[in-house]
Amino acid sequence: MAVRSISDRWTVWKGAGALALALFCVLGVALMQRAGWLDGLNVGLMGWAGTARDSGLGQQLTPLMRLATAIGDTIGRLAILALVLPALLWRHRRADALWLALMMAGGTALNLILKQIFAAPRPDLLPHLDIVHSYSFPSGHAAGNMMMFGALAMLAGRRSAYWAAGVMIALIGASRVWLGVHWPSDVTAGWIEGLGWLAFCRVWLPARRG
Repeated sequence: MAVRSISDRWTVWKGAGALALALFCVLGVALMQRAGWLDGLNVGLMGWAGTARDSGLGQQLTPLMRLATAIGDTIGRLAILALVLPALLWRHRRADALWLALMMAGGTALNLILKQIFAAPRPDLLPHLDIVHSYSFPSGHAAGNMMMFGALAMLAGRRSAYWAAGVMIALIGASRVWLGVHWPSDVTAGWIEGLGWLAFCRVWLPARRG
């Protein structure tokens, strides 16, 4: 029991360390963005997105990007939870359902706090194709869906689930730049934040212990 207790404490410390490292990286991205060191990358990628979305093929891709953003929005994530949580309860996976709900609630609160701390305005390089009123950094869509789809892949425990989660996370993140409402660095910081929170919460994932 003593050995297992030490192992469990070490696992908790690793999770906390992963979150601390992620938050440190988010701070680093924020400072570089504020200092203008990322302007070339941000403006270049968003400018490319603006050119691409004005093309014939781009105009056909924009509805897909709007759909991806809608799926990854707060309402979309709540709708997914409204489907997944009852399914977990029906399969008698109450601990997993509670973990998923608390993980998403805590992660959402963390993102709102970080947005208020950094108070970064939205980019104005391109016309916005989505209605936004909150601060820009770090991206809530990127962070929230890294948490959501990453957690669903963990609960599924299959390689195909991880691949599907990766595709959704990447598509939703890219859609925010395509629609002109986030710099690429906002999205990158959101992914880092979400991954750090997910690593932290994985310590208490019931499925991790079989």
